[in-house]
Amino acid sequence: MEDHAMVAEAISLALGRTPDIEVVARAGTIVAAVAETARCRPDVVVLDRRLPDGDGIEAIGQLAAVAPGARVLVLTAEATVSVAARVVAAGGAGLVVKSSRLGELESAVREVAAGGVVFAPGLLPGVLDRLTGRAGHLGSALTARERETLLLLAEGASTAEIGERLGVARNTARNHVQHVLEKLGARSKLEAVALARREGLLD
Repeated sequence: MEDHAMVAEAISLALGRTPDIEVVARAGTIVAAVAETARCRPDVVVLDRRLPDGDGIEAIGQLAAVAPGARVLVLTAEATVSVAARVVAAGGAGLVVKSSRLGELESAVREVAAGGVVFAPGLLPGVLDRLTGRAGHLGSALTARERETLLLLAEGASTAEIGERLGVARNTARNHVQHVLEKLGARSKLEAVALARREGLLD
């Protein structure tokens, strides 16, 4: 279920042309996806992560409730360990990046339908570590105010702008930025944002 109708239609038509895959329904919102899943009881649900009425990952449980046999394959713009771990924890069977070739999506649908799981090889070790608690999550040590600071850094805000947005003195804002860099092991604001994106802290 894709948030952009044209892309959803293109995916639907392409998968529909594949001899061993039958597209039984298409929906543009979580509410519609749950209704169609309950009605059609598909083997696989291809679910966009970003939908007009919410985060697709959070809808996986609803889909499982109305069609216990349906396996969910999530489409996302960017696959990170954090996002993949959320998919697994929610009961999803795989994660496919939207920029993937159609053949990769077809293969993923077949694999998931056959009972397998589909994640990029590089993601699995991090997902397992995250779910078993072995990994020290980079963002776990950040305070709520430091998380706000990190989000503002990702928007390109300067230290002075961060102070204004948070309603704190410039020196306090500078301290927040420094703490974020130290806790993420970054040498610059740019590196801190890059690390945060890689770890899914900005998802």
